[in-house]
Amino acid sequence: MSVPQLNEEHRGEEILAVFDTAFGRLLAADPAAFRVKFRKMAASAFAFYRGTAGLFYRDLTEDPEFGDRAGGAYLDERTSRVWIHGDLHAENFGTYMDSTGRLIFNVNDFDEAYVGPFTWDLKRFAASVALIGYAKALSDEQITELVRVYAGAYRERIHALATGAKSDEVPPFTLDTAEGPLLGALRVARSLTRFGLLDSMTEIRDFERRFAPGGGSVELDAATRYKVLAAFDGYLETLPESSLTRPDSYRVKDVVGRRGIGIGSAGLPSYNILLEGNSDALENDVVIYIKQAQTPAVSQYLTDPAVREYFQHEGHRTVISQRALQAHADPWLGWTELDGAGQLVAEVSPYAVDLDWSDLDDPEEIAEVVADLGRATATMHGAADDQSGESLVPFSTERAIDAAIAADEEGFAPLLVDFAHRYGARARADHQTFVDLFRNGRIPGLER
Repeated sequence: MSVPQLNEEHRGEEILAVFDTAFGRLLAADPAAFRVKFRKMAASAFAFYRGTAGLFYRDLTEDPEFGDRAGGAYLDERTSRVWIHGDLHAENFGTYMDSTGRLIFNVNDFDEAYVGPFTWDLKRFAASVALIGYAKALSDEQITELVRVYAGAYRERIHALATGAKSDEVPPFTLDTAEGPLLGALRVARSLTRFGLLDSMTEIRDFERRFAPGGGSVELDAATRYKVLAAFDGYLETLPESSLTRPDSYRVKDVVGRRGIGIGSAGLPSYNILLEGNSDALENDVVIYIKQAQTPAVSQYLTDPAVREYFQHEGHRTVISQRALQAHADPWLGWTELDGAGQLVAEVSPYAVDLDWSDLDDPEEIAEVVADLGRATATMHGAADDQSGESLVPFSTERAIDAAIAADEEGFAPLLVDFAHRYGARARADHQTFVDLFRNGRIPGLER
């Protein structure tokens, strides 16, 4: 299960080339943000893996050891054209409140979503399980079993969806249906309040709520504020008619700038807008954010012109993808343009809680969680098809995937197991190479 060793210097050059393509322009504009991003990535092999989707897809399509470009097992004309998450790893799951007011545990963070081979999501997730398992000192056999559990749960759910299971037979993970750590995350989310979020970001001045100074917020000059408000007006036109029920909910109370410094958003300008809530009371105001959307890493390795031409810009792609993949998405979810760049707009939700892996150490409990995440992945893949309201994927994805797996049932789990071990080993080696490049000042633009 070992991966062939590459010359470290050569592999370092490959990593730097991918970084230049993925981050070059943003890094040049904001080196300080990328120092923070790269220090976070240096903390662990898993953090490095999270921040290097571009490197993963480069290897998946161009490296003979991992190559998938020629079609690969389980891929045909349809299963190569499924709406995928694009960055599916074990930490991209958490809670949100849907448009019907239900707390849901499911896949989150759709910044990298695109249309491509369904197996790419599964392989990216499987490798993340190998990395987490290694970090928790699980044996190779235990990691193998976890990936098998994920594959089995995914297969079972896809088959149930493909064979006509009623929606109430495959319910989402809610306070009524979830168990274990997923239920724990939902209960934590339920304990949070909109007032608590507002209290952390805003203050009352002259009997009106405004953003509080500090805490990463940046006061805007008049010209920038005008551009942001104009972009907000454009965003309103992208909302479904059912999203807002009270005209005052459109009223802007305040706007500030923010600069992303997380692993996924380094160097990207963003803005927070404070809106009137569903009444005159101050405790139900709403905070939304406008963030420049990125080009998804996977899109550089998929060349279907029908997919590229379907989207107006990256903000439009992100929103349409999330609406397709996530039933009853955030009612504030929309898109706009600012300075010629596509923007994603969504609520800063008080009910967002990510799955916490830090206290998950028992292999049996981890297996239960991984099985649930396999079911969630299958449900996501099955949602975005001819029933999603979008014409880009005009067929039943669950039936197409079910038929492809049925053609080789015995090989499905071993395919993911083998990939998980081999790419997990590659990512661990790459992490060490990256750390040495970074600490020795060899990343262009961040030289010491």
